[in-house]
Amino acid sequence: MNMQAPVQGFIIEIEQEVLGTLLGGGDFRRIAGVLEDHHFVEDLHRILFGVIRSAHDRYNSTAMPVVAKLISEEFAEAVRRKLDKPVNAYLASMVASTLNGPDGLEKNARKIIEQWARVSLSNEAARLHAAANDPATNPVELVTNAGLVFDDILSDVRRGPKRKTQVTVGDASTNAFAATREAIERGSGLTGVTWGLTDVNRLTGGIQRRDLTLIGARPSMGKTTVGLSVSLKAAKAGAGVGFISLEMDADKLAARAITDIAYDRNVKVPYQDLITGRIKSGDLQALEAATKDMEQLPLWIEDQSGLSITDIRIKTESLMIKAEKMGQKLDVLVIDHLGLIKASNRYAGNRTNEIAEMTGALKTMAREYGIAVVALSQLNRGLEQQADKRPQLSSLRDSGAIEQDADTIIFLYREAYYLDREKASSPEKEMERIEKLADCQNKLEFHIAKQRNGPVTNVDLFVDIACSTVRNGSRY
Repeated sequence: MNMQAPVQGFIIEIEQEVLGTLLGGGDFRRIAGVLEDHHFVEDLHRILFGVIRSAHDRYNSTAMPVVAKLISEEFAEAVRRKLDKPVNAYLASMVASTLNGPDGLEKNARKIIEQWARVSLSNEAARLHAAANDPATNPVELVTNAGLVFDDILSDVRRGPKRKTQVTVGDASTNAFAATREAIERGSGLTGVTWGLTDVNRLTGGIQRRDLTLIGARPSMGKTTVGLSVSLKAAKAGAGVGFISLEMDADKLAARAITDIAYDRNVKVPYQDLITGRIKSGDLQALEAATKDMEQLPLWIEDQSGLSITDIRIKTESLMIKAEKMGQKLDVLVIDHLGLIKASNRYAGNRTNEIAEMTGALKTMAREYGIAVVALSQLNRGLEQQADKRPQLSSLRDSGAIEQDADTIIFLYREAYYLDREKASSPEKEMERIEKLADCQNKLEFHIAKQRNGPVTNVDLFVDIACSTVRNGSRY
């Protein structure tokens, strides 16, 4: 249409297609929450889209005659100078040249955003190249600023729902009954992914997809043990599980997984002995046999440390692709742990806001990808000063946003940990301590402190920390 592309690699017809569709009466509401003025690379199109938005806001119409009345003389003159034609003629030519029309409006709006992102990345790369060749440039500031720009671009590219978000209450009810019937047909009573723990399943209905579940505890209570053991059980049941470990490398997690699986074969070897090689040859053979049970499990471990939320999004999508190639889908994402996620530069050290940003993003990921996100979290050190060291919601570290964003909050507590370190004041007290320790040595309190669709209660589980094993309490 006699307009030159403002930058190399820019396809101007994509912008003209969307503008022409809207001017021809396309439904602006379908792209209002996704497309913004700045996504248009061509200056005239950027201004025109703002006028179209104003026409919709004021008159509930984006038809060309309505938009034409809101066009300023300055804009009309700019079009005449650049295209050597009246503005109305240019608008009419865009309407006449549309190919896909209203049916392709949303798809083409996404193309505009993707094209804007490519152009923005190209511009930023050029700026980085120039700055990197300047001896006066501070590399830390350069990388930091570039990270902010990349985060903003990625945020816009990901904006907008990937699923239908508006349904009637009747449709929602139908979906709810479908999930219930599926649970009945499976005979498990679960609407989510299994925990592999009977009482916990009964109380929660499983790990719910599209929910953020937080498991919090002080160090040495068994966060990683529970997270990994539950991941293994879910994978055994056929669910695709991604485990993002920000604290421990994959080999050490695998050692824990091996001793957990071997436990059901009555092979009880501490995972530390496996890591350090302090095991008998007979036990080694049994563990190697147990490893064969793991080979085909749909459980993937990502052990890169220092990941940001944006990095975790990228890793999650990579896991989803790997799962799809195996004929599987990703159902659960476990993150160990929340406190080790790299904060963005947006809040510059304000930990409360940083954590709020992280939990909000994890909640969004759960809903957007249709997966269950399970985040492990370390609790506030102040808990150690309490007489009763059982965690409460107030023990959540750094931010009340955790309590707000999480659909389910679970606290772990092992009395044996504290009894083992307690110093008795008399022989009688020492005998009492030893007896209590023997009674609770393998007891893990699994406290459901918040649950949107179920009871708040406590479940006693069996745990063998040395073997990284969690089982139903009634079995042992």
